[in-house]
Amino acid sequence: MTTPGYWYAVAYWLGCMLMAGMNQRRLQGVKLTGVSLLFLSLLTLFMVATDGVETVYFVPCMILIFLVVCLLMLSICEMGICKAVYFSVHAFILGEFMASLAWQLAFYLEPAPLGQVALMAGVYIVSIVSLYFLVRHYNSDNDQLDIGWKEMLTAMGIGLVIYAMSNMSYISQDSPFSSRFPSEIFIIRTVTDLGGIGLLFAYHMMLRELLVNMERELLKRLVHMQGENYRMAEESVALVNQKYHDLKHQIALLRAGIDADSGKAILDQVENEIKAYEAQNKTGNKVLDTMLTAKSLQCQASQISLTCVADGHALDFMDPLDLSALIGNALDNAIESVMKIGDPSKRLIHVSVATQKMFVRIRVENCYIGELVFQNGTLATTKSDRKYHGYGMKSIRKIVEKYGGSTTIDTENGWFELRILLPVQQSTSAE
Repeated sequence: MTTPGYWYAVAYWLGCMLMAGMNQRRLQGVKLTGVSLLFLSLLTLFMVATDGVETVYFVPCMILIFLVVCLLMLSICEMGICKAVYFSVHAFILGEFMASLAWQLAFYLEPAPLGQVALMAGVYIVSIVSLYFLVRHYNSDNDQLDIGWKEMLTAMGIGLVIYAMSNMSYISQDSPFSSRFPSEIFIIRTVTDLGGIGLLFAYHMMLRELLVNMERELLKRLVHMQGENYRMAEESVALVNQKYHDLKHQIALLRAGIDADSGKAILDQVENEIKAYEAQNKTGNKVLDTMLTAKSLQCQASQISLTCVADGHALDFMDPLDLSALIGNALDNAIESVMKIGDPSKRLIHVSVATQKMFVRIRVENCYIGELVFQNGTLATTKSDRKYHGYGMKSIRKIVEKYGGSTTIDTENGWFELRILLPVQQSTSAE
């Protein structure tokens, strides 16, 4: 008494759709529905046609079925081959478990044909919904998971062992993992497949934990690097300020010894430029002043226009290291973006900091070219090596969350706008 082929087809398809729902999809709406139903039809037709196939053709048929599941995952999800195979193994073993459990219950309850279909539907719905609520909190970082050949082959190895053990009774009834009695065969299959789901889930959690630890370490290094950058910027700005201060006195001495109007005009121009430098980036917050001045010098060297209107006192409550990392990462991202613009006159960045009721509003705007990619509402890095990039924005979000704030991104008419809203808190930073 074997499980009908269409039971497996529906189970594999549902498992694949559950895995697809936990990843970034390339298809939406009508296209997603149409492609999904097409693959469901292909799976059903093939499995019904090969139902009860001879043992010698069993393995090739199952390989083809698994390839169809992989193709479905590739068709509807934004992922590479290794990742598609990895999640297809999860979907395949999940489908094996659901079909095995449903048919085991049907074997014991012996319902009418219509009751069998109702039982199958009930088991599948309960299984999918239960697994969805169990794992949904652990799959938020699936898009960032770096699944390569090693991870794919490991998942395939686990899936192959589980599948072989659960189906051993159909190949040989003399092994330690097989039985001659249908009731025992169904129990072995169901328990083995359930254990396979647990093993694959544990392996997935291990990969996710590695990702979280790597992100934590990289973010820590990024904050430390921004802190070092701030200290170097502070020293550089102090040195430049000293040079400008000395130059003011030298101009005063030169002015006393010059009679020509042209010479005085040149000194007036130089003196006005010094006054303009002294007036810029004086927001009232030492950390903000230092970061803005350092980035202004960097922008001048790259022909970037950086303007700022900021009330620095509004950010006095922030830890200096957090503030330097927040502003530093935001401006680094903006500078990197505008550097892609060929025309220097269009390399524009604007920063504003203001108090609005009981909140501090930080806004960093810049021009951009090209297409920005968003994943689950979050800006994704456009660099080819995604494993070690995109952490500037993550660092910003982490700092903002630390202070109970929110971060939003808006893009319109070639302008990128990063908006940060922080609740006003009691100042904890030192003067």
